Amino acid sequence: MVSWGRIVTAGAIVAGILVGTAAPASAAVICNRYCDGRDAGQAGGDRTPVRSTLYGRIFTLHVDDANSMGWGSIDGGQAGDEVWLDRSFDGGRTWASGSRLGGAVVPAGGTGARGTMVNVDDWVNRGVGALRACGKAGDRPEIACTAWARSTWNAADRGRAAATALMMRYRQDTGLWDDNAWWTSANALTALIDNIRVSGMDSYRYAIANTYDRQLASRQGQFRNEYLDDTGWWGLAWIAAYDLTRDSRYLSTARADADHMHAYWDTRCGGGIWWDTARTTKVAIANSLYIQLNAALAQRLAGDTVYRDRARTGWTWFAGTGMLTSANIVIDRIDLGTCRGTSGPLTYNSGVLMNALVQLNKATGDANALTVARRIADASTTSNALNSGSILREPGEGASCTGDQPSWKGEYARGLGVLNDATGGAYETYLQRQATSAYTTNRNALDEYGIHWAGPFVPSAHACQHAALDLLNAAT
Repeated sequence: MVSWGRIVTAGAIVAGILVGTAAPASAAVICNRYCDGRDAGQAGGDRTPVRSTLYGRIFTLHVDDANSMGWGSIDGGQAGDEVWLDRSFDGGRTWASGSRLGGAVVPAGGTGARGTMVNVDDWVNRGVGALRACGKAGDRPEIACTAWARSTWNAADRGRAAATALMMRYRQDTGLWDDNAWWTSANALTALIDNIRVSGMDSYRYAIANTYDRQLASRQGQFRNEYLDDTGWWGLAWIAAYDLTRDSRYLSTARADADHMHAYWDTRCGGGIWWDTARTTKVAIANSLYIQLNAALAQRLAGDTVYRDRARTGWTWFAGTGMLTSANIVIDRIDLGTCRGTSGPLTYNSGVLMNALVQLNKATGDANALTVARRIADASTTSNALNSGSILREPGEGASCTGDQPSWKGEYARGLGVLNDATGGAYETYLQRQATSAYTTNRNALDEYGIHWAGPFVPSAHACQHAALDLLNAAT
C-alpha cells in the first residue's frame, strides 16, 4: 500500500519551486495496459501539456494518451541534474510521500535526460490519477514542478474530462466528495449520472452503488436529515440513479425522501414545507425541490395520484407566496410575519423551479407550468442581477470553491438544460455561451473549473466542478 501525504521538505512551495529535498521512498508499481517502468521510446504518442523551468533547466511532462501513461524529461541541464514524476489520486492535493517515479539523471557530458513511463490511473483500485514532472539541478537543493495534468483517457471531450476531474475528488471510503460534503455530494452524484447519460461513458458508474451502500444508514437513514432541501437533493439523485440503472431500491429511497419532506408541510402561511425539521423558515429552494421530487415520482409510479397531487398543491401554494416576483425572478424565502416573499434572488432558486415546473407539466399535462418556466428562463437569462456581461454570475459571488455557493449555478444550468430540452432548444445559445466561456477562461490543465464562469480561474473543489459538469451536460 502507498501511504498518501504531502512531500516533506525543508522549506515551502513558492512559485512552483519546492525549497528543500525529500527523503526517498518506494511507491507501489501500477499495472494497467502496461506496468510502470515502460520505456518512453515505446509510447503511442507524445503530448506535452505542462512544463516548468529552474536555473535554465526545462522540466516537461510528456503524456501518451493512447496508453494513459506519462514520463518526464529535462533539457538544458548538466551532469547530475534529475527529473522524475509525482503521481496523485486526488487531483494533486496529496501524493506518494517522497516517491520519485520514473526518474532519470543527466549523464556525464549530457544536457538532458528522459525518464521511464508510469501510469496515470490505477484501474484495479479505481484511482483517478494525475501526474506532474519535477526536477532539480545536481548542485542545488531547490525543486521545480510542473502543474498537474493527465491523459485524455476518460476525457475525450470537455464533459467527460470534467467528469473525470470531479472523480479525482470522490472518496471511495465514504462515497462522498472532498471532505465528506453532504448536499453538494448529492448534486455531484446527479451531475455524474447525467454525464453518463449524455456521454455514454460508464467508467464511473460504480460511484452510484458505492455512495448508496456507504451512506444509506447515515444521518436519519434513507438519505434523510434535518434539512429538507438536503433530503430533496438526495431524492432527486436517486431518481436519476433509478432512471439509469432501473434498480428499484433507488426509487424506494426517493419515495422515502419525498415522504420525509411532506411530513413538514403544514398550514403556517397557508402551506409549504419548512426548510428544516426545527421549523425555522420556509424557503424557495426546499419547496421547489418538493414540487420537483413529487412530480418526478408521479411520472415513475404507475397509477399514482398521491405524489402528483402533492406536486400540484406545492406549486399552487408557491405561486401565491410572492417568491416568484412580477419580474419572473425567484427570490429566496417568505417572511413568516407577512407570509410574503422576501430577500433577493439566487441562481439556483430560478433553476430548480424551472426544473420543477417542467416535471409538473410532464406529470399532469399542465401547460401553464411550462409557460411559467419559460418566463422564468427568459427573465433569469437576461437579468443583470444574475448575469454579468451575458455570463451567469451568482449575486455576491465569492472567490472560493468552498462552501455552498459554488454549487448553485450548477443547479441553475441543470434546470435550464431540462427546460431547453422540453422546448426544442430555446435556450441552447445561452447555454453554449456559458459553456464556452467556462471552458476557455475558467479551467486548468486537469480540466478542473473554478467558480467564475467568465474567469479568472481560482482553485477548484467538488462544488465548482459539479457545477461546471452540470453546465457542460446541459450544453451537450
